[in-house]
Amino acid sequence: MIINKYEMNIQAEKIELVKMLLDTENPKIIESIKKIFKKAKTADFWDDLSIEQRKEIETASREIENGEITDYESFMQKHR
Repeated sequence: MIINKYEMNIQAEKIELVKMLLDTENPKIIESIKKIFKKAKTADFWDDLSIEQRKEIETASREIENGEITDYESFMQKHR
């Protein structure tokens, strides 16, 4: 396995962070780090959408911005 310079720097940074974490007795720092990891694991729903779904949402957003909207009652009257 070949490890490039970037990967070496990341590994060194991780080791340094582990050392800092092991040396701290501050529960606020530990809790903050846990929150960062939890937030990073929470996937953005956008990433789970297909390209088609993303395009539909983007189109709808543009239509709303351009005032191309219909209120609920008008829409329902047409489809009853």
